[in-house]
Amino acid sequence: MGVSENSFDDDLTPRDIVLLKARVENPTVSVRKIRDILEDEYGISLSHNRVNELLHEMETDEVLQTQVVPNVELFDYYLFRIAFHYPNFEEQWEECYWELSEDPHVVLFTNADDYYHWILITQFHDDRGAEQWMHHFFKNHGDLIAQFDNTKLPSIHKFYTSADVLNERLWETEEGREYLQNSRDKGENSDSALVEHEDNSPQTISPWEEKTD
Repeated sequence: MGVSENSFDDDLTPRDIVLLKARVENPTVSVRKIRDILEDEYGISLSHNRVNELLHEMETDEVLQTQVVPNVELFDYYLFRIAFHYPNFEEQWEECYWELSEDPHVVLFTNADDYYHWILITQFHDDRGAEQWMHHFFKNHGDLIAQFDNTKLPSIHKFYTSADVLNERLWETEEGREYLQNSRDKGENSDSALVEHEDNSPQTISPWEEKTD
């Protein structure tokens, strides 16, 4: 159960995806620099004013969100999993949902197709803070909970979205594959690869497809 479930409209053109990829890879550079990256690496010619308009549209549509992320070493992280006591679900789920959504300790809050229907990643200054949070949570919402599982995550090895994950979206269309090929031809270090086929013509393969001889 979630109020915002399936509410995001993801309708991006291949050009939009390339622009998003360039901004994710270069979050602090100027719009003019992004324009140059689009031209030099992908063969996309736009004025810097147009690039600025497109980035603003992405922010308005919440495709692109700009935020400052503190160093993960400032916090201790936990994975919380919640299963419901369904006799009390209808009357109590919404209050609990909004409290979790607005809680500053919650980094990620999602549904799961599992016995544990709500999954949370949370951050606290120390273990004592996590223990106090859980005590407060059970005091207020214990009647909703059938099972609560918590796991401390002692080491965070990666905590960001890599721009190259968008290569998979680009691979889905002919236009997107052309942009990937342009980038490859101009020497970008990406996950795309080239293979020689029987007709000796180089072709871009998908980012997740293995090379073949």
